[in-house]
Amino acid sequence: MASLGHTVVGVDVDAQKIEMLASGRVPFYEPGFDELLREQLASGRLAFSTDFAVIADAEVHFLAVGTPQRADGHGANLAYVDAAFESVLPHLAEGALIAGKSTVPVGTAARLDAIVREKAPHAALAWNPEFLREGFAVEDTLRPDRLVYGVRPGDEGASAVAQLDEVYATAIESGIPRLVMDFATAELVKVSANAFLATKISFINAMAEIAEVTGADVTQLADAIGHDARIGRRFLNAGIGFGGGCLPKDIRAFSARAEELGVGRAVGFLREVDEINMRRRDRVVELALNAFDGDVTGRKIAVLGLAFKPDSDDVRDAPALDVAYRLHDLGADVRATDPEAIETARRVHPELNYVPQITDALADAELVIVATEWRHFRELDAAEAGSRVARAHMIDARNCLDPVAWRAAGWTFQGLGRP
Repeated sequence: MASLGHTVVGVDVDAQKIEMLASGRVPFYEPGFDELLREQLASGRLAFSTDFAVIADAEVHFLAVGTPQRADGHGANLAYVDAAFESVLPHLAEGALIAGKSTVPVGTAARLDAIVREKAPHAALAWNPEFLREGFAVEDTLRPDRLVYGVRPGDEGASAVAQLDEVYATAIESGIPRLVMDFATAELVKVSANAFLATKISFINAMAEIAEVTGADVTQLADAIGHDARIGRRFLNAGIGFGGGCLPKDIRAFSARAEELGVGRAVGFLREVDEINMRRRDRVVELALNAFDGDVTGRKIAVLGLAFKPDSDDVRDAPALDVAYRLHDLGADVRATDPEAIETARRVHPELNYVPQITDALADAELVIVATEWRHFRELDAAEAGSRVARAHMIDARNCLDPVAWRAAGWTFQGLGRP
């Protein structure tokens, strides 16, 4: 927002995070963000604080806090949204707009809007969901594929639209589609998009299960059906499954909210989507056990990748980290590596053995598992890697390597859903 010319202040209750950001240090890995942060701090348009009083002059307040899965069920934990909302309310100037970015259960915006009407009638609420992909978040913020505004009906909504149009003027002028709708529809746009993507991934992973028992190749299958314009090739990559801080918890929260609304059967298929996804992790562990006749105790296993996807250090619900931990728990001598996610993984599972270099992970390994499709792993030289291991056995849990090249280099090679 600062790079678009706006004057911005970022507020958080986490003092350590604010201190890092104010000094130009990014508390997470996101390509291109560190340089952008330093540039905008130097411009004087961007500042950070833990004091909510500094927002008193702001015209638009974006609420961008997490909605993790509740500890007691599959629903979304709205404690952070509610706390941020209540903290902003006392500081709203005349005509100010609160714009929600968080992924929330449908009905949340209407509930918060009623509070605004009661406690801050001089302000307004809009719901403006984000569609950022980790690893591409800078690009997706500056050049989104669409803008969604959920607003009140009538003149109040028109005013909110005008304020958001001013914020996003650069994107709108470039032709980015802008969609104006009611609160509930705006909330559903985000969760239904994530549910669709999760379904597409689990569909091809279900096909991988069938391919494994029939001798078919799920990668060739995906290529073939992906030529159908109604289907498309994207998100048809079979493997260890999806993870991260969005898809898993969002489909569970969507299902939980549908149950609360009495229409749980409408999204009942999402439970199977989730189960298929989790089974892919089981399959990787099963393949690892099979490689050692059912017992991995003391076996040296290299796990390449910990983040849930490349170009991120996010290990929330990461299949790679889960598989590494499960093999460790079964007694394996796991050496895990990742270009960016070692420290975030260590905070979740400090008991794992993390090594910074790929060569350290490969040294004398009896089994290698590619669990995150980082470029560093996709571009490994099969012959050179083979010279470092004790036994050349590869499980490509992301189907990102060329099986012909690896087998030609002497490796026993297994993909998911591939013969």
